[in-house]
Amino acid sequence: MPVLPSEPEFEQAYKELVSTLEQSTLFEQHPEYRTALKVVSIPERIIQFRVVWEDDKGQLQINRGYRVQFNSALGPYKGGLRFHPTVNLSILKFLGFEQIFKNALTGLNIGGGKGGADFDPKGKSDNEIRKFCVAFMRELSKHIGADTDVPAGDIGVGGREVGYLFGAYRAEKNKWEGVLTGKGETWGGSLIRPEATGYGLVYYVDHMIAYAGQGSFKGKKVAISGSGNVAQYAALKAIELGATVVSLSDSKGSLIAPEGSSFSPDDIMEIASLKLKHKALTAFSHGGKFKYIDGARPWTHVKVDVALPCATQNEVSKEEAEALIASGARFIAEGSNMGCTQDAIDVFEAHRKSNGGKAIWYAPGKAANAGGVAVSGLEMAQNSQRISWTSEEVDNKLKSIMEEAFKVGLETSKKYVKAAEGELPSLVAGSNIAGFVKVAAAMHDLGDWW
Repeated sequence: MPVLPSEPEFEQAYKELVSTLEQSTLFEQHPEYRTALKVVSIPERIIQFRVVWEDDKGQLQINRGYRVQFNSALGPYKGGLRFHPTVNLSILKFLGFEQIFKNALTGLNIGGGKGGADFDPKGKSDNEIRKFCVAFMRELSKHIGADTDVPAGDIGVGGREVGYLFGAYRAEKNKWEGVLTGKGETWGGSLIRPEATGYGLVYYVDHMIAYAGQGSFKGKKVAISGSGNVAQYAALKAIELGATVVSLSDSKGSLIAPEGSSFSPDDIMEIASLKLKHKALTAFSHGGKFKYIDGARPWTHVKVDVALPCATQNEVSKEEAEALIASGARFIAEGSNMGCTQDAIDVFEAHRKSNGGKAIWYAPGKAANAGGVAVSGLEMAQNSQRISWTSEEVDNKLKSIMEEAFKVGLETSKKYVKAAEGELPSLVAGSNIAGFVKVAAAMHDLGDWW
């Protein structure tokens, strides 16, 4: 890549994809795809703008807003908006880059993008958040549309913020259209959209477990990091399928269930209500049922069958990956984007290559957490048709999409990744290659590269 300002998160995502493609036989079979890689790695468009808004004291505040429109070969740009003080161009480029291939794995006609602002909703009143959203959308509305770019929520952007953003877009454009997903059920939203990422993650892992001949979630011990939307619904679905959930976490520390104990659905719902109020896990009154470990992630404090990082990027280190393997974990799948460091992925892949059928199964976020954007795509379809599907209809479509994402990653790995006898297929390689090939083929047919 040319010399550019340091963008560590994007560079990590880019190098992870490149190393996967280089270590496969893809470029041997299709050397022309090297050109496609160069093209797809540069956003089609980056929009950066200032957001000026007035706080409750009548003082003007200024934030930076962004939208990275990365690739539209398969459909309108699609990806969330993140409101968090750490938001910068590197993080949004990494998220948008991952989104291209994740969206391709859903099988839906959606491209990849990401956006947001360095605005922190914590500590702000509803009125201040509304004013910020209106000011943010006043500029963003010039660049999005139902057939151009369809944002959604992400960290710091929940149903409340999506409502304010949609209302501002409607007022600005005098147009009601499916320009945002994650909307409320009474004004164009899809049923089970809030649950979709967590549910989809569990559905995906269920296929991993079954393919490995290890039964199902029933009887499995599951460690989950995070305590937001994805973690909550992954926990609830895992419990529904017969698993026991033994950890949740936030940026300040982890809650660990001691031996013989686990989180109940009521515990999860109480934590969910705290998170809606932007409170930390330390505010959870569990009566001593759980052990709180300040400043720690759960991975070195649990002995589990399944690990689901659902908080943020790079939340499983090399040492934590080794600890999970040593504790007997067999399945790890990212509910967060790029949840594992490259060093951690290397640990999992080395274990896969050297331990045959007893190796750990690792699934990257671009496959395992695609359920959220999949149901966002289904929401777009419902908006276009002016109809609403039942929860059962949406859930069945979600299950089918996650099953196909698992199968295509599996089969692509077998096709392009050389494996020793008895070696498990690489889901990370298969998912990366499958998503890339689908996008590259579309770009070729559209004349984006030759």
